[in-house]
Amino acid sequence: MLKKAFYIIDFDSTFTQVEALDELARISLSKHPDKEAIFQKIEDYTNLAMEGKLSFSESLAQRVKLLEANETHLKQLVTRLKKKVSSSFSRNKAFFKKHADEVLIVSGGFKEFITPVVSQYHIKKENIYANTFVTTGDGKIIDYDHANPLSEEGGKVKLMRQLDLQGDLYGIGDGYSDFQLRESGLIKKFFAFTENIARESIVSKADHVTPSFDEFLYVNNLPRAISYPKNRILCLVIGDVPAESIALLKKDGLSIRHKAAFEEKYVGDVGMILLADGEKIEDDKLKRAVKLKTIGYLGNVKNKFSLQTCNEMGIVVFDDPKANPRNVSFLPKRMIDFMNKGTTYLSCNFPNLQLPAIDKSHRLIHIHKNVPGIMAQINTIFAKHNINIVGQFLMTNATLGYAITDINAEYDKQLFKSLKKIDHTIKFRVLY
Repeated sequence: MLKKAFYIIDFDSTFTQVEALDELARISLSKHPDKEAIFQKIEDYTNLAMEGKLSFSESLAQRVKLLEANETHLKQLVTRLKKKVSSSFSRNKAFFKKHADEVLIVSGGFKEFITPVVSQYHIKKENIYANTFVTTGDGKIIDYDHANPLSEEGGKVKLMRQLDLQGDLYGIGDGYSDFQLRESGLIKKFFAFTENIARESIVSKADHVTPSFDEFLYVNNLPRAISYPKNRILCLVIGDVPAESIALLKKDGLSIRHKAAFEEKYVGDVGMILLADGEKIEDDKLKRAVKLKTIGYLGNVKNKFSLQTCNEMGIVVFDDPKANPRNVSFLPKRMIDFMNKGTTYLSCNFPNLQLPAIDKSHRLIHIHKNVPGIMAQINTIFAKHNINIVGQFLMTNATLGYAITDINAEYDKQLFKSLKKIDHTIKFRVLY
């Protein structure tokens, strides 16, 4: 019999993008004449504790003293934090609903601001473990409950020993207190969460580095909003590409490599390529880039690489034939939109298709040669597998057919195998 799994998740810089006490200081001290110096002290105390260079209890005590906060400030903080939930946690709300009994938030932060934020994600209040403030009658924060084990050095270890959960425990966090759970032997694996911050002293000790919550769900074969984590998609940037273009791709969570040329070692693994004007791709390399899904070209693509080869391999190409300055940002956005939603709008070689996002569904892409009867075969396969189609979109040009199908049922690998075996199929993939 399989052991029950529990997921122990940190709050600051993990579930949310920020350190909440740092944010609270920026609210409560906004009119203080020495605010910048105090902000820096609070951030320093935070980082020293997260890196294991200062005891957590000492760090917490010093930060609370400096806050000068009250309950009105807390309300403002909660509003801010709700907008700062980490992207990969936000899009996986369905996971938290399905696993509400197994998810625990364990944090050295405070329930007063954690509970209103995580409760929106179906996390049970009884599964939220954090510190609590001590306030005066007029709502001023003057201290915290020192009897709470989470206020002490090694507090997460002490708490988890008290809880004595029976099963396999997995920890997700960015700081030293999260690693201590692994060091103590209380959890099976520690996942260093680096979507917001990567602390080398913690990353080097982790069982697995997870740049997103999608990655954690993927490696543990758990239900997730996207089928394949973006951090596993290699995006190659070639030549003198503007920093703004690269920043957009990084922001989407892709694994970026910026190189002067298309190096041989990347040919077999690259999923996306963005090229500066004047760069070329040899046809031999293009034909061997079997994972490549889209190319963006910051110039006129004519004679730079073979569009015919791209068609044969199902590679969607976006280019900038008129050297429009706005395409520095527009082209990467088109590539991202294709990877995330399947949209081919303004592609220079594919049928142009704009797609709405459909909730609670799986989106499947089928690229094929434009010959009669393909859609009938696709839908016959769905019928054989008792799959209900939520939405379906098809666009063609002279040579290619591009079909998107949204389904609302669970599927098995045999469905995919059947779709891939249809004659004249060029490429098939699951978006989410």
